[in-house]
Amino acid sequence: METSVVRGVEMRVESDRSGGPALHVQLLGPLAIERGGAPVALPTSRKVRALLAYLALAPRAVPRSQLCELLWDVPNDPRGELRWCLSKLRFVVDTPDRQRVETQEDTVALDLADCSVDAIEVARATQQGIQQLSPERLRALASLYVGEFLEGFEIDRNPDFNAWLTAQRRQFRGRHAALLERLAGAETGDDIFGYLEKWLALAPFDLRVHEMLLDAFARRGRLREGDEHLLSTARMFEADGLDHGPVREMWRAAKARGDGAKVRAADLSPGLALTPPDADSAIASPRRASIAVMPFVDRNAAWPAQGGAAGGLAHDLITRLAKLRSLFIIAQGTVFALSERHVGPEEAGRMLNVDYVVSGSLQRQGTRMTVAVELAETRSARIVWTEVFDQRISDSFLVLDEIGNRIVASIAHEIETIERNRAMLKPPNSLDAWEAYHRGLWHVYRFNKADNERAREFFEMAVQRDPTFARAYGGLSFAHFQSAFQGWAPREPEVDRAFDTAGQSLMADDRDPGAHWAMGRALWLRGQQDQSLIELEQAIDLSPNFALGHYTLAFVHSQGGDPQAAVKFSDHSRHLSPFDPLLFGMLGARAMALVRLRQFDEAADWGLKAAARPNAHAHILAIAAYCLALAGRLEEGRAQMVAIRKRLPGYCVDDFLTAMQFAPEGAVLFREGARRIG
Repeated sequence: METSVVRGVEMRVESDRSGGPALHVQLLGPLAIERGGAPVALPTSRKVRALLAYLALAPRAVPRSQLCELLWDVPNDPRGELRWCLSKLRFVVDTPDRQRVETQEDTVALDLADCSVDAIEVARATQQGIQQLSPERLRALASLYVGEFLEGFEIDRNPDFNAWLTAQRRQFRGRHAALLERLAGAETGDDIFGYLEKWLALAPFDLRVHEMLLDAFARRGRLREGDEHLLSTARMFEADGLDHGPVREMWRAAKARGDGAKVRAADLSPGLALTPPDADSAIASPRRASIAVMPFVDRNAAWPAQGGAAGGLAHDLITRLAKLRSLFIIAQGTVFALSERHVGPEEAGRMLNVDYVVSGSLQRQGTRMTVAVELAETRSARIVWTEVFDQRISDSFLVLDEIGNRIVASIAHEIETIERNRAMLKPPNSLDAWEAYHRGLWHVYRFNKADNERAREFFEMAVQRDPTFARAYGGLSFAHFQSAFQGWAPREPEVDRAFDTAGQSLMADDRDPGAHWAMGRALWLRGQQDQSLIELEQAIDLSPNFALGHYTLAFVHSQGGDPQAAVKFSDHSRHLSPFDPLLFGMLGARAMALVRLRQFDEAADWGLKAAARPNAHAHILAIAAYCLALAGRLEEGRAQMVAIRKRLPGYCVDDFLTAMQFAPEGAVLFREGARRIG
């Protein structure tokens, strides 16, 4: 994976005196610069041109050492050559009143704040979301593509720069395809064929473009052209060893409909190498978000290879994500086969018709290992999460295991957040089971009575629409758990419902860690702590990356189990999911465990962190209040109680202890905290 163009880029384009940008930099096509509408002569040196393109897209200042490694293959004096290139670059972009080549300390940056750069304009629009753009804006962005990124440009014997160039070309090709897909989807006239033809040239194995093109032929009665397209597509797929069955089914369905209704993309096969199910079974099968994990690039390898740490990390991520049971994961054989054919992540995502693609790179430098990873939405070409993990190597397998845990937890959290927010934008009566479940999650994480009731309705909708959906039963169990735990409804019936729906979750899929998490919570609610711990440990055995399993182990141990274990489980859950919607609980469990360890000052600090979370409920504020009191910080503790009583005027320590299940010595300590603040 290469550095994202838009990460950290906040380019504000200022105008020159004529009203336009001072410079226009064209990267989407042959490299060119215009000043005031007139072309600027570029240096003949390919290194200077490469430096211009790289710095134009760099989201921050670049160390000189990095530029030397990127552009020179062991020269006699790389820094001297870099200085010469920068002097030539200044002649191109600098003006008497504006120095755009900035050198501070040992870094170099290119200030293009008063210029326009076509690639950055496209990248920023894509990152912000092309779904909301008007057709006019989409057409304007698509018109910026006069060719591929730095068309015709290569540098011999510079593998690092060429790797960057290849990655940028793949990313911008994917963005171009996303723009054309949106334009084709919004077009009702014959102009649709122009967009589809360009899209097809960019992504010839993308199922969606074939679907839309065949549908357009069928709606206009151009059946002969549809037959010809099917024939040529079949030959192309067969030449590449791919199954053209899905395309054949699209054409059959398009002709049979006759009214122009579109085939739902979700009903199509998720991968070209797989034989598609028949239409009836495809429609009936439950939908889950789909993801492909591409083999990581080993920056230390002389040539691409599947073996080694980079290939092992990708295999490990596929295995771990599959264990979460909440996503459809493309098998390793398929993604590795595409990688062997030099298919990039963006193109692979479209070929496999998945929702998300993970890609990355691995590099060892001395005693350190750096893993860069990126999660992108396939259809919008939007990078939704990116991170760089840099750790000291003591044992490479342990380091990769630790990094793998963090990557999987982060990916699962990011996808859940995206799917949750997307479901909120749809009318309730249009939701399928997957969307209803995520709509329920959005409400349940608000932690108030009204939203919890709304969440229960959506979870019930999800299980009605898919009775085999284990996570939906788990969500329903969580809603009943909250009703009992928060005192929003009579406790015993809600405890029974939490237990029953957790059991249904296990019956639907006893390999789902979320089902065991639901049962562990329900058993704790019934006072069966030992059995609760067994279920929760089973959850993290099934998926060591399941952050909520580690958190709930911390929660149970913090009250009646091992407080030292509670601290460790809390720390690990936050390490796996530092922005989790249940972060307040992770922090609060640590605070309660520290109280039992009589580390009151530290407990107060962690309690305050928990109470500061925006969705922290009254019991969390109570943890902070009592911990502060035990630490002798009485005024701060009373301030927390004031905040609680604004929400719940009659709240007292008995409400807190009824919700929790402390061992006797823990209950005594929290009563003492309550006594101190009245």
